[in-house]
Amino acid sequence: MRSLPTGTVTLLFTDIEGSTSLLNELGNAYADTLAEHRRILRFEFAKRGGAEVDTQGDAFFYAFERAADAVEAANDGQSALADGPVRVRIGIHTGEPLVTDEGYVGIDVHRAARIAAAAHGGQVVLSQTTRDLVAGAVALRELGEHRLKDLTEAERLYQAGEGQFPPLRTLDATNLPLAATPILGREQEIAEVLALLGGGVRLVTITGPGGTGKTRLALQVAAELVGTVADGVFWVPLAGLTDPGLVVPEIAGTLPARDDLLGYLRGKELVLLLDNFEHLVAAASDLTPLLAASEGLRILVTSRAPLRVSGEHEYALEPLPPDDAATLFVERARGVGRALAPSRTIESICGRLDGLPLAIELAAARTKFLSPDLLLQRLDHALPLLIGGARDAPEHQRTLRATIEWSHDLLDPESNVLFARLSVFAGSFPLAAAEEVCAANLDSLGSLVDLSLLKPIADDRFLMLETIREYAAEQLEESVEADELRRRHAAAFQALAAECYARRVEAETECSKRLEADHDDLRVALEWLASHDADGELELAGALGWFWMSHSHLAEGRRRLSDALARSNDQGPIRARALTAAGGLAGWHGDADECHALLGEGIALWRELGDVAELASGLDTLGWALFAVGDNVPALEGFEEGRELRRGLRDPLGEVRSLVGVCQMLVAEGEVDRAEPLSRQLLELSRERADLRSEHFACHFLGDCALIRGDCVEAEDRYKESLRAALPLGDLLETSFEVQGVGMSAAGKGDWARGVCLAAAGVALWESLGATIAVPFWDALLERYIGSARKQLGAEADIAWAEGHAMSFDDAVTLALAGDSKATGVPSF
Repeated sequence: MRSLPTGTVTLLFTDIEGSTSLLNELGNAYADTLAEHRRILRFEFAKRGGAEVDTQGDAFFYAFERAADAVEAANDGQSALADGPVRVRIGIHTGEPLVTDEGYVGIDVHRAARIAAAAHGGQVVLSQTTRDLVAGAVALRELGEHRLKDLTEAERLYQAGEGQFPPLRTLDATNLPLAATPILGREQEIAEVLALLGGGVRLVTITGPGGTGKTRLALQVAAELVGTVADGVFWVPLAGLTDPGLVVPEIAGTLPARDDLLGYLRGKELVLLLDNFEHLVAAASDLTPLLAASEGLRILVTSRAPLRVSGEHEYALEPLPPDDAATLFVERARGVGRALAPSRTIESICGRLDGLPLAIELAAARTKFLSPDLLLQRLDHALPLLIGGARDAPEHQRTLRATIEWSHDLLDPESNVLFARLSVFAGSFPLAAAEEVCAANLDSLGSLVDLSLLKPIADDRFLMLETIREYAAEQLEESVEADELRRRHAAAFQALAAECYARRVEAETECSKRLEADHDDLRVALEWLASHDADGELELAGALGWFWMSHSHLAEGRRRLSDALARSNDQGPIRARALTAAGGLAGWHGDADECHALLGEGIALWRELGDVAELASGLDTLGWALFAVGDNVPALEGFEEGRELRRGLRDPLGEVRSLVGVCQMLVAEGEVDRAEPLSRQLLELSRERADLRSEHFACHFLGDCALIRGDCVEAEDRYKESLRAALPLGDLLETSFEVQGVGMSAAGKGDWARGVCLAAAGVALWESLGATIAVPFWDALLERYIGSARKQLGAEADIAWAEGHAMSFDDAVTLALAGDSKATGVPSF
């Protein structure tokens, strides 16, 4: 895609009218006809300086710096196509769209597309803004005011040239209400709901939490159907009703068909949009006779709860994805006079607001007085800030709090209590935890799910959106059981951490995934314990030390352990465990003094307590920490002592883990002749025991030995093998070494740029984690291979390094495994 014009830009959309019938008419010749149409339009548009933004199917999207060029290009294109079978409609609008890596976004893009959709084949239609820029330069004919399918207020449109065409296909014959602004970021959802209604489904219910934009989506879907349904599209707002018995009379009065609704419907082809049905679900069965009366009737419903009637298709509307949420924020901020562009701050705001369109619009309105940075700071308590919605919106949609209250008021007493209790969870939570902590039952959970106050996600887990959780937490604070619920929450996650600590070796992948999934709740438990039970905090922090290390939560783990050690006076096993974990984390931060001090105290305490299994585990931690700060000899001694202790305990899996450390130290000391056969033995033992971590290390050490020997082909194979084993563990640090190992191997084989790029990606990851990696033998290998590659690349070396340093780590893993047929399903970090 060529460079796109910025600032005031004229946007041009084209589309072939009747493409399906043309395909049926031309058969096999259609492809050639379509290609010729594209060639002609591309030639004519490029001749006038047009930049091709996008093409999809038989449609074009172009941008021009000058409005006159766009109109002339459109006229030239129509003239060139006039003698052929293709009839193209063209819409043109001038505005100031936002430019992103993907092209243009924003309201002006939607407006231009809507104008094109309203036109007929052979016709060129202009907006008022474009007309004002070309008036007098080209022949124009006024077409009057029209409501476009973006549902906003009427737009005066103009036709270029004097051709005669039917009335524009706009919204002049419907009761759909005006919208303040066009819909943004719901193209896929609109298409999916239209496909349902056009594919034989006669009752579609759009569900979702308050503020997700159910009504706006449904109105847009209804607008798209105007002109395609013989007897019309009708909107029936239900928010103001309180009696389910009034739903059918309200529909009859809207059509109008007050005397005989069923008789009116017979033989009709129409669409009903029943808006805000959730508080009237007792009337759901009344819709069945309406559908039976007319095969041409389709009903679109918005509701926070499904209707649960025969033939219903529930369409669960999700919050906006990050890019669309940021675009919406920027556009709505422009509407209050704040010129912004998408940024990380805006992305953070939208993330804090769960991607809810209503919350984003309310927050964007605050940019009239607050900068995005200040707004983000104040979003810790979102509900009081997000008020002041559009005055013409229904009362329950004017503030975020009101939308949540609207659903909350529909709960039965038992579900109401559970709703407040579930606010103790900070992120997603498993069913078992909800049952244990909150005494949840499936019926009450189902009620919350039905009203979109709770969202079921994979693996028997549930999620409460942060904005909804804030409201629920207010309800919990007003109850007498808040402290007890938080105590039970902390106890449950203490038990989880203790269980995972005990199983961390034989079930590492399973346990680390569970702890990662519940990390937000573990943090909340730590913070509550810090204020109420210092020894409990130390116990939980110590049990999480291995996880913080293996999942690269280095800075956080070190801080939490330090704080917990300072608060607790315990001198028993929980202190020894915390000291050991804290010392290990200090080592990976490059703090040799603190590493020695903490681990020295922790190991001494384990010896004093006489816990041989924990002492062996602590000696492994000591070995890795000393390795990280370059003390290889005492590290080897620690691993060897640990191995002997585990042999005495008859702990073969633990013995293998100690052997891992022994192999690492031999490699680090350059003793390849001893390290290589021992690593092959390690590989065999780890595979016998299905020990994925030890298998990953064994392959890595064999790669190190090959690289030291200068066999870069074997080294790359071994590092890739190790990388595939490391990925399921979720250990970023270990994965980064494999990426760099592949990079050094590639550089040694002459692929210098790839090698430098992968080495830089590893360094960037270390920097992002706050890790200080200063392992002498690894540094020597990097200098030998990457240093040599940089010299070979010359001036291009810095470019390759910058590219790798800026690369996402997921992309670095993909690059490392490039050409590897086994590298399928690479997990995302």
